Amino acid sequence: MIIGIPKEIKNNENRVSLPPSAVYELVHQGHEVLVETNAGLASGITDEDYQKAGAKIVPDGQTAWSAEMVVKVKEPVPAEYAFFREDLLLFTYLHLAANQQLTEALIEKKVTAIAYESVELADGALPLLTPMSEIAGRMAAQIGAYYLEKVNGGKGILLAGVPGVRKGRVVIIGGGVVGENAAQIALGLGAEVTILDVNIKRLKALENNFNQRIQTLVSNQTNLTSALKRADLVIGAVLIPNHKAPTLVSKEMVAGMENASVIVDVTIDQGGIFETGSEVTTHDQPTYTKEGVVHYAVANMPGAVPQTATYALSNLTLPYVLRLANQPLETLLKEDLALQKGVNLWQGKLTVAAIADDLNLAKYNLLELL
Repeated sequence: MIIGIPKEIKNNENRVSLPPSAVYELVHQGHEVLVETNAGLASGITDEDYQKAGAKIVPDGQTAWSAEMVVKVKEPVPAEYAFFREDLLLFTYLHLAANQQLTEALIEKKVTAIAYESVELADGALPLLTPMSEIAGRMAAQIGAYYLEKVNGGKGILLAGVPGVRKGRVVIIGGGVVGENAAQIALGLGAEVTILDVNIKRLKALENNFNQRIQTLVSNQTNLTSALKRADLVIGAVLIPNHKAPTLVSKEMVAGMENASVIVDVTIDQGGIFETGSEVTTHDQPTYTKEGVVHYAVANMPGAVPQTATYALSNLTLPYVLRLANQPLETLLKEDLALQKGVNLWQGKLTVAAIADDLNLAKYNLLELL
């Protein structure tokens, strides 16, 4: 199979989908890998590194996209829609429930697309989403600490406090992978941490994991409102797989927070959970202020740490890339239930009911299509 690795062109997306070690595995199993020139440079990887691994360096994105399977990091941006075609297999993060324009472009060009975030194991785990969720969660706490500094627009709070002065208060909405990792770093910074979630079993597990050093609360309007009023930093960490993120925090609740508090919404790539925070930002201009509260809403947070994120992602995606390259696709999807769940579109037909419902589009049964 011919596999393409284009350079990511989303604002400050510095990751690359596969490093040379992964390319080596593909080439030595008989595949041709086309890498767009300088695709890995921001991750500390040169064209020469890829050539040593056996890749062919190509001069532009169009050539990389001409491959049978294109492996990316982030969802295609409008400038890449022209590369879509009927015989293309696209393997990347997509987050389609929050992106009608991209979904309709994939449908129109009859693309087959498998989304990292939809690949699901039998126990419900999302193996290709987990590494970036870990990174984004850990980044959220340190980013929040940065923007809490007065010189960066915040109220001037040190999360660790000092003897005789209160610690910063961090409220995390959602107790999944992002929330747990955010709590880990916030605690490490010395903050007072509260996690809200609707799942009591999960809250019990979190309390045990953190040796009772965190406060847990059932997520409801009363508890959310009360926690937000006291918070210095609020981290949005709710995930409903394949669905647009629910709006859990109203404009009035944000207005009830103290002036110059900070919100970091990790869920923004799925539409965001804050009524005031649906505006996606970039690493160039990461924040804005509404209701007196600083909002950080960058949809590709791990792109800021590519030398960590590129390898963390590839460690998990490469086994799936190898399966897709080595086996007939229809046969593989009938056998591999995790990849089967990852298929968002088959030849332009939307196959995930949750996405179709959120976008009010027609939905199809993948097994019937196969």
